[in-house]
Amino acid sequence: MDQDSHCTAERELLEAVSRITTSSTTSPSDEEENQPKAEISCQVRKENPEKDDMQDSSATLSPNSSMTTKELQEYWRNEKRQCKQIKLLFEIPSTRIVEHHLSKYVMYKIIILQTGSFDSNKSVIERRYSDFEKLHRNLLEEFSEELEDVTFPKKSLTGNFTEEIINERKLAFKDYLRLLYSMKYIRRSKKFIDFLTRPELQEAYGCLRGGQYTKALEILLEVIGLQERLTRGNPVAIVPTLCAIVVCHKDLENPASAFEYGEKALARLCVHTSHRYYMPLLETMITLAYELGKDFLSLQEKLEEWKTKKDPVRVFTLKELAVREYVR
Repeated sequence: MDQDSHCTAERELLEAVSRITTSSTTSPSDEEENQPKAEISCQVRKENPEKDDMQDSSATLSPNSSMTTKELQEYWRNEKRQCKQIKLLFEIPSTRIVEHHLSKYVMYKIIILQTGSFDSNKSVIERRYSDFEKLHRNLLEEFSEELEDVTFPKKSLTGNFTEEIINERKLAFKDYLRLLYSMKYIRRSKKFIDFLTRPELQEAYGCLRGGQYTKALEILLEVIGLQERLTRGNPVAIVPTLCAIVVCHKDLENPASAFEYGEKALARLCVHTSHRYYMPLLETMITLAYELGKDFLSLQEKLEEWKTKKDPVRVFTLKELAVREYVR
């Protein structure tokens, strides 16, 4: 492609992006027009979190003149996906009773489905009553007004393991999750997202630190889809998980897959070059590109450009950053 054609392509992409951005910011979604009263009543009180969320989303996805055509195309695809509301359904089809030493509790199997999708998009997790209880307690600290009419299943002194009580709680927890997800501020909150993803991520990073890369990778690949759907308005939030997948693939001597996930992470950081993962990721991608016989000069140029703009500071490697995640 000659220079004029290249410039024309970039201009067309930028114009398309501008049209999408304008339409998405000026036209309210069906979801926001039909928000529950509890959510609408809190909009004034929660003005700053909404503002921060919008700023973070636009900062993540705004194009700039330094982006390559490929990065603009990735931005355009992300922006189109942003215009489509993803809705999740929560099902609790079964439970199991766990007896561990002197403790006994019920584990609830939660299936999270994307509406209009096939089973391949579902996520399966398990949580116990105390996990739900902790979530509710944490949410009340920040969203007491929104939750004032929400009834949380009480814990009985006896009969907690009867079939009747367990079935009642299955239905109650299903409705509870559905209600939480219907409230915009709650479903975007770190506390709600952590409830659905943090235990699995903690286990995965623990395996990574222990050198169990196959097990860590298995868990990370299961949780990344759910984490991505939950943080759709903030794509940068899943960069650490993507980079952990890169580390696992790289240490398992699968450079092609490592490079694939590295590209996904870089696409989310194209306008976030100050992110702590940016430089270590670039260095890793240069090594992988060289190993795979791919063009690494553009990556090297970005790295050199970054170095000229930043003060020389101690920078961790990608693996060093990954093993530090979820360390208590």
